[in-house]
Amino acid sequence: MRLLLAIVLLILLSPKALADRFADVQVDATELAPGLYMLTGAGGNMAALTGKDGILLVDAQFAEMAGKIEARLNELAEGQALQVLVNTHFHGDHVGGNAKLAADSRIIAHDNVRKRLQADSNFPAEGLPNLTFNDQLSLHMNGHHIVLTAMQPSHTDGDTIVWFHDAKVVHMGDLMFEGRFPFVDTNAGGNFQAYKAVTRLVIERIDDDFQVIPGHGALTNRAGLKRELQMMEATFAKVKQYQAEGLSLDAMLERGLGEEWQAWHWSFITEERWIRTLYQALQD
Repeated sequence: MRLLLAIVLLILLSPKALADRFADVQVDATELAPGLYMLTGAGGNMAALTGKDGILLVDAQFAEMAGKIEARLNELAEGQALQVLVNTHFHGDHVGGNAKLAADSRIIAHDNVRKRLQADSNFPAEGLPNLTFNDQLSLHMNGHHIVLTAMQPSHTDGDTIVWFHDAKVVHMGDLMFEGRFPFVDTNAGGNFQAYKAVTRLVIERIDDDFQVIPGHGALTNRAGLKRELQMMEATFAKVKQYQAEGLSLDAMLERGLGEEWQAWHWSFITEERWIRTLYQALQD
């Protein structure tokens, strides 16, 4: 039995098996403005800006997706080269393709993204960000003024929001999970109250015409951000009420958040995990 288990694990962990996990995944593109696209595939949503200055790509998904991403970019940009890759944070489903996609390009990220990736012995050195910042950085490409804004520790301690002001588009990275309970990575400096504050800040800075690219989920807008903020405030208030009633964490988990929020539950951040996140926020 042990030998059989070892063989199964060997097969599952083989390079072919890992590559095959995305065999049926396609990279789809939605044009948001002339030359500006939202790309979906496996992992975090991407954005691509194309034009005479070359391609600017926001996030890189998994390494196994690099070939499919390159093929889609070639279709959209008619052979233009990738000049700039921006990482919104350090999680593998956003930076895994760095080395394969942008080893010869400028890779830009928050200071803490490079620090965290550099500390990972399995992350290829050629995929490390080679231009970092910790406040704000402006880029001028293809007739657009792109602003990278480092946010306070929220999803992680290295989050960046990417603004395409001319096109009225903002890429939130994982500072938004559209229609889902978000992931606040407290092990990497994330903070629920800050996550909520960032959401409110973006709502205040955009109008109803802005298109919002979430880290995960469907393309949305200011109304979508408002829905997410309302969910966070309402569910936090409920857990706070439970605490006032003297409920233990186990009792909170048993009671749950109610039918109203069941649609926000998903495979990674279940209702249970979201309650634990909110409970931890009460202790901070």
